[in-house]
Amino acid sequence: MPISVTQLNIDEALRYMGCPPEKADPATRELAEHCAAELLPVLRPRWAYRVFQISQERAGVRLDCGLLLPGDDLKAHLEGCTQAVLFCATLGAGTDALIRRTECLDMSRALALDCCASAAVEGVCDQIEGELSGKFPGCFFPFRYSPGYGDLPVSLQNQLLDLLDAPRRVGLTASSSHILLPRKSVTAVLGVSRRELPSRVRSCLSCPARENCQYRKSGGHCGIS
Repeated sequence: MPISVTQLNIDEALRYMGCPPEKADPATRELAEHCAAELLPVLRPRWAYRVFQISQERAGVRLDCGLLLPGDDLKAHLEGCTQAVLFCATLGAGTDALIRRTECLDMSRALALDCCASAAVEGVCDQIEGELSGKFPGCFFPFRYSPGYGDLPVSLQNQLLDLLDAPRRVGLTASSSHILLPRKSVTAVLGVSRRELPSRVRSCLSCPARENCQYRKSGGHCGIS
């Protein structure tokens, strides 16, 4: 099903800018709002997914296609799940192009645009999760988990994109250094369980991204916990 973005979460964009929403001054919030309005017309979100049976192994989680997702963090995260949905999402090349053009004129505005785009792609992923959860009635889902979180290596990007046929289906590729292209894109794993899962509170202490979190470095937090 097509995904559309008709508005952006300004508070989320401010968090990406390193500014807790409650501390944003009027000028900063106005900048975020203007950049969001500029960004919306160029967004072209696309996505793709596949469902896999999974099994737990000593070294990680094995998809039934044969690919091992290594590490202890994802293994613990998917405990109790029998399936996993692998999906990718992108805002399209137009978003990257707008940010690059703006960098030549106003770096501060380009940074705000970049943060608005990050908020936009997270919003797209939230919509995708809603779509996917509807395909598994009566099931339970831990939050999505992406390469680069915890000990799940970002070097998996290329293999995940191949499994999704992402270059052909949505125009999403990865560089030799495993950077997604277009940049404002995401790959993620969403676990599926037939039974209720223990509550997993997303706090700074338990978050697998805590060591590299830009929110924490700026003295804020992501707002999820």
